Amino acid sequence: MLTQEIIRKKRDRQTLTAAEIRQYITGVTDGSVGEGQVAAMSMAILLNGMNRDERVALTMAMAGSGVTVDWSADDLPGPILDKHSTGGVGDKVSLMLAPLVAACGGYVPMISGRGLGHTGGTLDKMDAIPGYVSQPDLPMLRRVVKSTGCAVVGATSDIAPADRRIYAIRDVTGTVESLDLITASILSKKLAAGLHGLVMDVKYGSGAFMPEYARAKELAESITGVANGAGVKCSAIMTDMNQVLGRTAGNAIEVREAIEFLRNENIDPRLYDVTMALTAELLVLGNLAANAAEGMEKAETALHSGKAAEIFARMVAALGGPADIIDNAAAHLAIAPVTVEVRAEKPGFVAAVDTRALGIAVIELGGGRRLAADTIDHGVGLSAVAGLGEPAATLAIIHARTADAAQKAAALVRAAFTIADTPPAAAPPLRERIA
Repeated sequence: MLTQEIIRKKRDRQTLTAAEIRQYITGVTDGSVGEGQVAAMSMAILLNGMNRDERVALTMAMAGSGVTVDWSADDLPGPILDKHSTGGVGDKVSLMLAPLVAACGGYVPMISGRGLGHTGGTLDKMDAIPGYVSQPDLPMLRRVVKSTGCAVVGATSDIAPADRRIYAIRDVTGTVESLDLITASILSKKLAAGLHGLVMDVKYGSGAFMPEYARAKELAESITGVANGAGVKCSAIMTDMNQVLGRTAGNAIEVREAIEFLRNENIDPRLYDVTMALTAELLVLGNLAANAAEGMEKAETALHSGKAAEIFARMVAALGGPADIIDNAAAHLAIAPVTVEVRAEKPGFVAAVDTRALGIAVIELGGGRRLAADTIDHGVGLSAVAGLGEPAATLAIIHARTADAAQKAAALVRAAFTIADTPPAAAPPLRERIA
């Protein structure tokens, strides 16, 4: 069938067959489908949607557009597992979860992404570690996962190349918000990694990609339905992003907080709850725990024994980073030299946080990208970020390259906090499990 006829069919709200979807994705990959046709199809999908069978077919076709990893020849004694977050400010959960799962017997080839909009990217955080090869070739990825149990890396150019091309066009054609295309984009890279189980951290609230809970839940249901339909066990946990997750936002500074977590030092309670719940869920999906309670117990043992920290250190060293990252994090993760404490202008309690605005402040400091080609300053960011319900004193500490940049960021940070005479009702970080 001609590509334009496939586009016309979706334009007219008809259901595409798996063969038609595969033909379209093949053309996207080899270039025989033009940029205008990709834009037209993306808009048709955004406006008219896809049913579950179409979503599964699209995801599997995109996953098969490049290299797919088959771990059977590696004879690993545990399941291949992964976690994906829809993104949030201060979300460094992946850095702890991967070694925690590995310490419990799983193998985690975590294909991560760079920052998107106001949210930080796991790959940008790992790039803050000197020498760390964040985008290894497939043989190196296999070696590291087999020897250490995990590798937090980015996708190589040969993994789901159709997604890379479609996403670039969606980004400039107003079609990023399509649930069908978001689902396929996320899962195509995960399916290509050869997973047995996947847990989704789907965020909602002021700092989330999808602030509205109903919309975020719809995405969670789409992803879990398609993943299971494609043969990968998947569940999702809805988590709150109405405040920074943890106490830091940036790159090197978030890696430092993750390392403190693995060292059992200065652990933020909300960050602990989200990390351990997702870890426990993934252990259940991988048949490494009979239920969430057993999964939580195993995760806590892996953390408190220091085994997860040891695995993180081995992973970093195996990917070219410093061998003493756990014991000498400050020596390897330099923070920008200019610090400014942002204090509340009146007494009271933190009643609300515009978490997105805090993410924008990090970008303004140079810790994120305005354009795809921008270079990131890994040393800037925020620390000691106040949480909801806490007494209004220090709202955050800014780490910047210049005093001028620090003062500009301070204005953004101060404006992001709402101070009231009474604290708001406590909101749990974990809201709902979607299976």
